Amino acid sequence: MTPEIIAEGKFLRFMRRGHWEYVERRNISGIVGIVAVTSESKLLLVEQFRPPLQKNVIELPAGLAGDITGSEEELLAEAARRELLEETGYAAERFELLTEGAASAGLCDEIIGLFKASGLKKVTDGGGDHSERITVHEIPLSEVHPWLEQRHQSGTVIDLKVYAGLCFLSE
Repeated sequence: MTPEIIAEGKFLRFMRRGHWEYVERRNISGIVGIVAVTSESKLLLVEQFRPPLQKNVIELPAGLAGDITGSEEELLAEAARRELLEETGYAAERFELLTEGAASAGLCDEIIGLFKASGLKKVTDGGGDHSERITVHEIPLSEVHPWLEQRHQSGTVIDLKVYAGLCFLSE
């Protein structure tokens, strides 16, 4: 069944396929999330205010592929490299695709490629691009779960992809 565009904004389309309504992103070729652990066994997490929730959210470094003019065919691994550096200030020697999957299959058509970054080296402060206000957290792996619980108890939202990423680290 062919989808119908109900409404369209600068970054999103509101769609209908049959009786089902959903959202899709415009002008991207993919989405990436990055599980990155430093040589000191610290997990890199980012925190930023998310307007739909009206709260700060703890997340894996992540971003869009193909959203920059001239890079519409950007490979997911290259987007992961760019986003990790932009958000955290870390460059990585290697990126390994861990898995791909839906973010919220009842709401949107997003498929996220989850990458593991290794061989990390701090090269800038990070913090995101001109439109972002990102705080970088480097949490010792042995303290991640209690730290996340404390942040949750204080009212910060924890993105579920953080826990998915942790599952790949325990393998």
